[in-house]
Amino acid sequence: MFDRIGRIDNETPFVVQWFAEHGIQVWSVQEGEQRFDSHIDKLMNYIRFWQASGESEKTSLRIKTRMQQLRAEGCYTGGHVPYGYKLVSTGEVNKKGRLINRLEIDPETVGWVRDIFSLTVNEGYGSYRCAEYLNNKGFRTFSGSRFQCNTINRILRNRMYCGYLTQSEGAPHIERLRIIDDMTFDKAQEILDRRARKKEDSRMNANRTKSAQLLSGLLLCGHCGGRLTTITHVDKYIRKDDSVYRKSKPRYLCYHNSRKLCECEGQVSYLADRLDGMVLDVLSSIFDSTAELLNEATLKKQAQKEMQCLRAQITKLMLEHSKMEARLKELMSEV
Repeated sequence: MFDRIGRIDNETPFVVQWFAEHGIQVWSVQEGEQRFDSHIDKLMNYIRFWQASGESEKTSLRIKTRMQQLRAEGCYTGGHVPYGYKLVSTGEVNKKGRLINRLEIDPETVGWVRDIFSLTVNEGYGSYRCAEYLNNKGFRTFSGSRFQCNTINRILRNRMYCGYLTQSEGAPHIERLRIIDDMTFDKAQEILDRRARKKEDSRMNANRTKSAQLLSGLLLCGHCGGRLTTITHVDKYIRKDDSVYRKSKPRYLCYHNSRKLCECEGQVSYLADRLDGMVLDVLSSIFDSTAELLNEATLKKQAQKEMQCLRAQITKLMLEHSKMEARLKELMSEV
């Protein structure tokens, strides 16, 4: 039929007419030849494809509705099966004679997913370290290859682990498919958003977590504003007794200054132990002062003081209320 040519009502009729005007005959096995000998032929041509466009929209709507119903039932509607899930046959077949499958939590791989979210949210791991962790444990992807950073990021971004079969808003929630709670998932999204390149200037968490140094990925040069990287300097020399002295000293390096990318007036490198120690001293003093503030006796005394202030305010308001009532009675008596 002619609607096999196309179903775009504002394009296909004019394509068919262009063929006919250029001497190309357009035939349909069931509808015969499409001619444009009169104005009626042109009108019928347009109506035919306008109707085909409407039928296409109805078919699309029916398919989307049925797909939503299948997802609400937890049925598999095609695509990649995420880690942590597996396909289980329902015993039913569709109109094409194919088995209908549904998703279930896979007890063999669900632990991987929970580990990835836990390492990201609770341990501060990046996608590279998560992939390395799984590879060292001997885990492999469904294709048998090693885990990569992109694979980890796709897992962390997949809303299905909260029980939603699609990423779209308003998707039906299926509690039996939940692997990760909403709070953990939202926290992972926040961490990933902070590590994005567009957040480079305002980033508050480390974008590299492989280093053992406390401030790795967080420090900026106070002179040029460039980010400090972590390196390991090895002091090595031979003693008089021919023994070799070797000691590793981690340092923070101004990348821009070391590569002469700008006119930075600061140091090229800083001892990591010294900077980390300064930060730890400041944090210790803050925590010590906080501990004093949270002393039970101090809190009790502060609560009693606040209660006295509130009682005084209540007494004052009650006196004002009494005065206002007396004044109201005087006005009512005058009336």
